[in-house]
Amino acid sequence: MSTEKYNIRESEAKWRKIWEEQACFTTTEDPEKPKYYVLEMFPYPSGRIHVGHVRNYALGDVVARYRAARGYNVIHPMGWDAFGLPAENAAIERGEHPAKWTYANIKSMRGQLKSMGLSIDWSREIATCHPQYYKHEQKMFLDFLKKGIAYRKESLVNWDPVENTVLANEQVVDGRGWRSGAPVERRRLNQWFLKITDYADELRDDLQKLDRWPEKVRIMQENWIGKSRGLQFKWDITGTNEKIEVFTTRPDTLFGASFLALAPDHPLAQSLCKARPGFDKFVQTCQSVGTSEEAIAQAEKLGFDTGHTATHPLLGREVPIYVANFILMDYGTGAVFGVPAHDQRDFDFAKKYNLPVLPVIAPDSPDAPPELTQAYTGEGMLVNSQCLNGLTIEAAKEAVIAKCEADQSGFGATQFRLRDWGISRQRYWGCPIPIIYCETCGPVPVPESQLPVTLPEDVTFDKTGNPLANHPTWKNTDCPVCSKPAQRETDTFDTFFESSWYQFRYCDPRNDSLPVAKDKAAYWMPVEQYIGGVEHAVLHLLYARFFTKALRDCGYVDCSEPFAGLFTQGMVTHETYQNAEGKWLFPSEILKGEDGKFTYDGGKPVKIGPSIKMSKSKKNVVDPEDILATYGADAARLFILSDSPPERDLEWTESGIEGAWRYVNRLHRMIMDYRQHIPANDGAKPAHFDAEILKLRQSAHKAIENVSADIEAFAMNKAVARIRELSNKIAKPEQAADYALLDGGDWALKETLEILIKLMNPMMPHLAEELWSALGHNSLLAKEPWPVADPALLVEESITIGVQVNGKVRASLSLPPDAAEDEARSRALAQENVIKAMNGLTLRKFIYVPGKIINIVAG
Repeated sequence: MSTEKYNIRESEAKWRKIWEEQACFTTTEDPEKPKYYVLEMFPYPSGRIHVGHVRNYALGDVVARYRAARGYNVIHPMGWDAFGLPAENAAIERGEHPAKWTYANIKSMRGQLKSMGLSIDWSREIATCHPQYYKHEQKMFLDFLKKGIAYRKESLVNWDPVENTVLANEQVVDGRGWRSGAPVERRRLNQWFLKITDYADELRDDLQKLDRWPEKVRIMQENWIGKSRGLQFKWDITGTNEKIEVFTTRPDTLFGASFLALAPDHPLAQSLCKARPGFDKFVQTCQSVGTSEEAIAQAEKLGFDTGHTATHPLLGREVPIYVANFILMDYGTGAVFGVPAHDQRDFDFAKKYNLPVLPVIAPDSPDAPPELTQAYTGEGMLVNSQCLNGLTIEAAKEAVIAKCEADQSGFGATQFRLRDWGISRQRYWGCPIPIIYCETCGPVPVPESQLPVTLPEDVTFDKTGNPLANHPTWKNTDCPVCSKPAQRETDTFDTFFESSWYQFRYCDPRNDSLPVAKDKAAYWMPVEQYIGGVEHAVLHLLYARFFTKALRDCGYVDCSEPFAGLFTQGMVTHETYQNAEGKWLFPSEILKGEDGKFTYDGGKPVKIGPSIKMSKSKKNVVDPEDILATYGADAARLFILSDSPPERDLEWTESGIEGAWRYVNRLHRMIMDYRQHIPANDGAKPAHFDAEILKLRQSAHKAIENVSADIEAFAMNKAVARIRELSNKIAKPEQAADYALLDGGDWALKETLEILIKLMNPMMPHLAEELWSALGHNSLLAKEPWPVADPALLVEESITIGVQVNGKVRASLSLPPDAAEDEARSRALAQENVIKAMNGLTLRKFIYVPGKIINIVAG
């Protein structure tokens, strides 16, 4: 028994140093090898990694190391999503410049990530806040402007009153800012936009090509894009020559209309209501609600009666016109007709304002419209609808469209839920938008020779609003067209701008003249395996897909999709602790007694809460730095990978990480003990192996096959389980001496240990290198090929199957997989328990499914 203790900290530091010195993970283009691009969503440099980072990057590292061992030319880069408001907030709180704070955090987190032993090519490291990065996106923006993809307009925006910036609809969650949590307001501002709507059809259609994406993400994107066919038609305002244009996806419900509703900033709302008392106050109330669908859905539905009515030729009656807070000018035409019987929002509005509810769809028959206590939104037939009665919903839609087209009051149209992407943000720590405003020439692009437009370093944060707009000199410049005094654009890009193209920059990170050389993009793109959280399904992932198509159309790249494969990992959770007063307690404050009870502060009782997502506010955060220092990177990686399927949430437990640490040490002891029983060199493969040794070899080669399949299927927990299973087969040191005495035993034992070490390498790379070296190898395991399974050893020589008599298992047999029925019959009927079960009975039927079951029917 070996007494040599595994010094985890010393060993892991040693191998990381060797990998770095030998540039093991630095890569370049190699047309002779197939390429494989592994990428995890890059982190914001907050200063400390969290357990979610450990899980994300451990998963990616398994894939990268496995693919490299399989002979692929692997690129596995890392960078920093470094712009954003947290740096500005830190500057305000600490009096520290955002750049200084950000770069200090990057240095700290780089060290933390390196301590995980990740196979990252650090020579490709990028930071989006560096001018050499963002100068390229400024050039992209100018090219988008020339192509008509970028444009400026006044629009109603989501305004975060805490962060004093505009938010995209996707950044408004439950009516609140996604970072600040503050209720979002509506404001009308001049903003820069990207025409993502021009790509709506392509973005939607190409989802079908992404067969290595989770179905739920594809569905989320398809729903967000929201393609729908409907009717765009005009209503007459009674007593005037004015008309209201409406788009609807439910023209079949026209005869159920009981009101028309306009957006508060619709031009007709102003003209119809300008003389009515209370209208201005109503508009102000509407502006306190954000522009996102979530904000509008949660807000109380309010209306203002214009005192006017409208009608449509097909309808033949008048309906009142309201201004409503749930209608947006930027969606559709800024006007809708309300059908309370078949839309819950309209139903609630009608009840509030005592408007009629007119059912026009009956679920069962045209004779039985239901009494409604809520809107009916199911299938059915048209009723109370004149010429549409008895039609299905789809047939009625087409009939109404046809009639409107015939009398030229409307036409069939397709619209999308997707809105153009507003990219203007009122903050300092972001990429400056390269535009100059001249009173004579208007908005003028900054000349390419003057890029990058960099941020001023002498910035202050002592005033509210945009620090760039408040800067005394930075915004002042000359017009590049007429040379007259002008001002720079003081808005910066939404930070999703930076993260929409970073996957290309990794391919050519030091190119000063281009964001990426076209040949390098053609070699490396698309990313074969992208890994990150599902919360980015309609933010980053949709924007990155759009950006790729826009860059293609501007001639930068040839590919149309950035990520061929996507994996979305689950969250990491931890149980919570509270004292008797309900105050949250840190895990470090808790003591577990010998009786298993948890206490704190000298014996006070602790209430253990459910396992939830780690949160600073709930004090259930585990510091990975402490974990890595205490247990080592391999134990942390092993626990993260083995505890649950990676797509599910992982509950972090102290017992789990301790168990992984014990297994790491057990593997080290076991292989150190076995060293004396294996040959110093490989030697020739023996011509004959003892039956027991053959079983050992079969186990090892089946493990190769299964672990490979599990990694490719992203079933990392199954792969770890198979590695444990193989190690358990050779776990007793006393077996080693016995193996060595059998034919081929010492050779097979070394082969099995080497297979085990190679299989564990993607999960526990430091330990694997240590053990590989301990077996006498001078080469680095990081550069060794993946083991290849011998097909002959994957074939089962015999399979155990059950023997049933009248449906009950009475015996079991070991048979060759291809045993003939005659052999199976004779051996089954000779089994003692089968003979007993058939005593006095006659064989009626013999059913034999090779490799599965034998069923004897007797009577």
